[in-house]
Amino acid sequence: MSVRAFAPAKINLTLEVGPPRVDGYHPLQSIVTFADVGDIIEAEPAEVLSLNIVGEFADELAGDTENNLVMRAARALSDAAGISLGASLTLEKQLPIASGIGGGSSDAAAALRALNELWGLSWPLDRLRPIARTLGADVPVCLAGLPAYMTGTGEVFEPITLPAFAAVLINPLTPLSTPEVYRRFDAMGLGARFATKPAPDWSGAEQALAGIARTGNDLTDPATAIAPQIAEVSQMLRADARVRYAALSGSGATVFALTANAEDAAALADALQEKRPDWWVADTLLSGA
Repeated sequence: MSVRAFAPAKINLTLEVGPPRVDGYHPLQSIVTFADVGDIIEAEPAEVLSLNIVGEFADELAGDTENNLVMRAARALSDAAGISLGASLTLEKQLPIASGIGGGSSDAAAALRALNELWGLSWPLDRLRPIARTLGADVPVCLAGLPAYMTGTGEVFEPITLPAFAAVLINPLTPLSTPEVYRRFDAMGLGARFATKPAPDWSGAEQALAGIARTGNDLTDPATAIAPQIAEVSQMLRADARVRYAALSGSGATVFALTANAEDAAALADALQEKRPDWWVADTLLSGA
């Protein structure tokens, strides 16, 4: 018996960030949704816990598998359940590393779901969330993989209604360190205009698109200062008539482009990949709910 769990890319359609709190963490507000592209976790019975990493970006994670978030998730669930069962875990890594689309967090969440089933725990997501929270601020929202409004430092979220969007994800294969982006954010003196507000209530796709464009991503300038390739990606997208809106996801360097339909997304992805075969490009559908 083996269990497979999908770990979708998490896309920050918006990201508002405030100055650091007394504890050093930054308050944020973000509308997140999930793509139909991502990594895959497979879990099989075994006497001990182990992790094998395969896939397009496996080499970048080779080496210290014991500290990979997937293994940390497995150990955390085992401890919480008070069991000593093992598992042979395989991570099929198809998302770029350190790319602002929640790959590691989504992998951890998928590992929790897969092992919850493999080990016969049958715990509801509400029981898994406290474990997820110990692994990272955005791991809990990845458990359900549904559109949400994240607040706090990302650990607080509520489901929201969002239309589905056809989209293209583009990463210039420039890894970006999230802490480094936040340090640059602070050095640039950003975040002073941050003000808490409730989750959006959008009645349709046009209202959602306008709200997303109006809000934007507060980490764009610091991320672009570190990785100027982001500006190149964004300029190329905004010059294409098929793109309705384009912005950075999370701390980058992945940029998403929203299109009118899946046909436009596929054609845009093909054109971008032909122009820049050294970039990672994927057309996708961002889930609605």
